[in-house]
Amino acid sequence: MMNLDVVGQIVAGEFGSILVREKGGKKLELGDLLISREVNASLILQVFDLVYGSQIPRETHELMSGINLEKMPVNTEIFEPELRNYVLAKVRALAYLNKSANSTKVNLPKILPSFFNEIQLVNKEDLDFLSKDEDSFFVGKIRSGSKVLDADVWLPTKDVFSHHVLIPATTGRGKSNLVKTILWNLLPTKKVGALVLDAHDEYYGRHGLGLKDHNEAKDRLVYYTPSNPPAGANVLTINLQSLKPDHFRGIVTLTEPQEQAIRIYFREFKGDWISAVIQERPTQNPKEVAPITLAILKRIFRLTLGLDLDEDGNVISFNQVFDAGTRGQTVADDIVKDIEDGKIVILDTSRLVDEAELIVGNVIASRIFDRYQNYKVRGQLDRKPIVTIVVEEAPRVIGEDVLKNQNSNIYSIIAKEGRKFNIGLTAITQLTSVIPRTILANMNTKIILGNEMVQERQAIIASASQDLSKDDRNIASLDKGEAIISSIFVPFAIPIKIPLFEDLVKNQNEPKRNIKTKVF
Repeated sequence: MMNLDVVGQIVAGEFGSILVREKGGKKLELGDLLISREVNASLILQVFDLVYGSQIPRETHELMSGINLEKMPVNTEIFEPELRNYVLAKVRALAYLNKSANSTKVNLPKILPSFFNEIQLVNKEDLDFLSKDEDSFFVGKIRSGSKVLDADVWLPTKDVFSHHVLIPATTGRGKSNLVKTILWNLLPTKKVGALVLDAHDEYYGRHGLGLKDHNEAKDRLVYYTPSNPPAGANVLTINLQSLKPDHFRGIVTLTEPQEQAIRIYFREFKGDWISAVIQERPTQNPKEVAPITLAILKRIFRLTLGLDLDEDGNVISFNQVFDAGTRGQTVADDIVKDIEDGKIVILDTSRLVDEAELIVGNVIASRIFDRYQNYKVRGQLDRKPIVTIVVEEAPRVIGEDVLKNQNSNIYSIIAKEGRKFNIGLTAITQLTSVIPRTILANMNTKIILGNEMVQERQAIIASASQDLSKDDRNIASLDKGEAIISSIFVPFAIPIKIPLFEDLVKNQNEPKRNIKTKVF
């Protein structure tokens, strides 16, 4: 007699596409995790497609359907319908678990499960080969289809953030909730410092729940905003003397004469070079910079940085972020110091245009990159925390068009070289397809949320760390808060359910249950 826990039985197929007949009364779903128990071993399987099967020819089904639809007085009842009509699940093997007395070894599958073997849904005991260590952070619960298992998913902190993270999804699939969840779970540690460019001012929780509500926020969270900072926060002011011509590279589109002009002004006016351009001060050799070039640069700086002149000819800022006077001279260094101390620093850039936001991030990221390069030369890098730069709408700085038409910027440099210096990029995007393959290949952890655009799913699948060629429908069907983790640091692509951020805040002071957690 068949076990009541059995949901199906292997009936046919081939490696990579095994057919499982669904047991009557059970309902298999796309993404369901199954297990085939072998002798001293098990195979973890996953459903990637569902089709109908029947012992009755299709023509007979069509005839019976027509009789029913046309209300003809003929008995069309099928005897033993659960035996004659059924659902077939197409599944693939994810992992081969070789169990011994004291341990379980996980390998990539190279065999088929036993023919006619009974199949069950995976439970948390089947995943007890996974265990948490001190260097890990929580991202969610194991998910089987739409069912959530009581098994936590943890990822190795240093490895994941030094090797870059990509979070691709369409609007409304829970990107912001995921990022807040990750940052929430990084706050208690000192192993990762983060620079967060918050273009929508949504992570700190200025007007509702946010990272400020964490028990460790007072010591581990730093928040900068242009005006009216809440208690304990800081005013975001970047002194114009902190900006150099390289901070505009790959972010603001400049012609060759314009690039030469800003370097001439920087060479001659030093830290006062932007004010000199806005005020149209002549250089010692006026022929070096054409008047039309200077006028265009002035317009670019006015629009990008929000600068203008008052009645007395002094440079002023509309967005209150950039200052030509004495304010903000130490802000960039203060932010870098906090990040080096393993803190999470959130910059409210919601008042800035895209280019200005990225320039502010460039000022900070460039200083971090230079310092970490020096630490590596001196042999001090291992004493410093990993650094991650969180950027939304990542194609603005690492998109193919940006890098083709302009020089590399600090963000693309970090994406290509940062892991050598323990600096990573956490890139959030709706458009994976516009990011060059060379950069996607360097992003070794991808937390994939739902995406209905075929072109974007193909780009995600093509750059994933595991073979996701069968997961096209699965990715398209991911609901809000559901995700797939593909990483070189996990044994197979892991389906997860991300917790609601508001629940993390409410539950942080509840006693922890003694549940064995999982890490990959």
